[in-house]
Amino acid sequence: MCGRYGRRADKQRIAEWMQARKTNVFDDETPFAPSFNVAPQTFQPVVRLDRETGERELTILRWGLIPYWSKDGKPNFSTINAKAETVVTSPAYRDAMKRRRCLVPAEWFYEWKKEGEKKKQPFAIGMKDGSLFAFAGLWERWKDKTTGQTLETYTIITTDPNELVESIHDRMPVILKPQDYDRWLEPGEPSHLPVDLLRPFPADEMKAWPVGARVGNVQNNDPSLVEPQDLSGSLKF
Repeated sequence: MCGRYGRRADKQRIAEWMQARKTNVFDDETPFAPSFNVAPQTFQPVVRLDRETGERELTILRWGLIPYWSKDGKPNFSTINAKAETVVTSPAYRDAMKRRRCLVPAEWFYEWKKEGEKKKQPFAIGMKDGSLFAFAGLWERWKDKTTGQTLETYTIITTDPNELVESIHDRMPVILKPQDYDRWLEPGEPSHLPVDLLRPFPADEMKAWPVGARVGNVQNNDPSLVEPQDLSGSLKF
């Protein structure tokens, strides 16, 4: 599972890295600001294709997918992640998998390693070179039949862990190579979906490091959360 992640990148850097030529205009720029502790149900930047031009569009969606057919806009189960093994057949995700795929920019994600019955050690996991990357995501548009208002949401697809992550957790988010962005975003033929891209990212290109317990509180959101620490909790330089 992937229930928390982070990024230092701002709107300009995300747009440049993801080659998003169009950016939706928002009065409130806060969702585009760097976040060191992205949590479910918050509004975050994603990249998708513009319906009219077909260009990559940087926009803001809420994390936690609401299927378009939901009656009340509330999922009956957690939809922050979709399993790669069932994303094509699951009623909550199969239509989005066919037509509404997106890229979710990040620079690291957090996982908690069990150490005994009660203790869990948080780790941050990212690229060895510290670069920005993209999770494979799906997005959906839900409309309130009473008010007519719409809500756009997204989910992050997970898969089996690679050799690095498996020592920490039994799942990891699908991370896409830049050369696969176009193929992931293009709707294509429903009979030829890019399910082959839903695989573990190469472990030799990634790194993991222990971080402090403060990351467990979603109210904490500052650069110190991602600083490497030793297992006693003091900073590791």
